[in-house]
Amino acid sequence: MALDVIGVGLGRTGTLSLKVALEILGFRPCYHMVEVWANPPCMSDWVAAANGRADWEKLFAGYKATVDYPGCHFWRELIAAYPQAKVVLTVREPRSWFESTQTTIFSPRMRERVGASPARDFLDKTVWDTFGSDIHDRDYMVAAFERHTEEVQRAIPRDRLLTFDVAQGWQPLCQFLDVPVPGKPFPRLNSREELSAKVAAARANGAEQDLVANAKAYVAGLRKLSEGV
Repeated sequence: MALDVIGVGLGRTGTLSLKVALEILGFRPCYHMVEVWANPPCMSDWVAAANGRADWEKLFAGYKATVDYPGCHFWRELIAAYPQAKVVLTVREPRSWFESTQTTIFSPRMRERVGASPARDFLDKTVWDTFGSDIHDRDYMVAAFERHTEEVQRAIPRDRLLTFDVAQGWQPLCQFLDVPVPGKPFPRLNSREELSAKVAAARANGAEQDLVANAKAYVAGLRKLSEGV
């Protein structure tokens, strides 16, 4: 199965909402970082991809779309590997994006946890390496975000690319993908407050020790949401 849609927007640009939206529209399942946490053995395949030995057919077997990390780290390779796929670049106000990352996926607490986990090599090579050592520098990160947007828009033909803010809802996405607008609200998931609350609750309940089981349950819940169950 080849990918039909490639999301090239960075994490914290509404990628989880886009994942569920694409699945509602029939592009399911859609790959996202939560799929990695639910299937840790695939981390070694992503590390191989970072080292120049990508096996995209294996990594995306059974998937019709991908968004978020780790896929967006390899956006150049993926748009070349799947030339028929349409591309969605999720964006948001850059300073708001920076503030969101600093309290969630790029927070010192998150980096500390990763540094002591088996996932460190995977995240180093598929997320952190995107930004280098200045991940907490506002000006540097805002410039990196804007540079990513510009590079994507310059590299991909306009008829293949949608630059999309999830706040726009269904209309531009459905028009771009040539599918009907669903009769349900556009999903709004994984806000900064929601993600921070999940991390705090998991820590309080000791759930961090069972990350795989929790990730699998979360993915299953997202699938049910997209299928209207």
